[in-house]
Amino acid sequence: MLNIAEGSSRFTKKDRRHFMVISCGSAFECLAIMEYLVEAKQISKELYDKVYERIEEISKMLFGLIKSLS
Repeated sequence: MLNIAEGSSRFTKKDRRHFMVISCGSAFECLAIMEYLVEAKQISKELYDKVYERIEEISKMLFGLIKSLS
């Protein structure tokens, strides 16, 4: 979310796109952490599934933003 906020303050499409790409990577990093937490039995598979669905939705929105800035 912070990368999106920072990117929207940039003046060029290239700079904004760069921060959207970073944001997409951050979303997948969050998913990797959630996978680890499931394996470590720190969160339930049900919670992971909910987060996975949300991250999938967010990544689709980010890919749309990235495409529009290309």
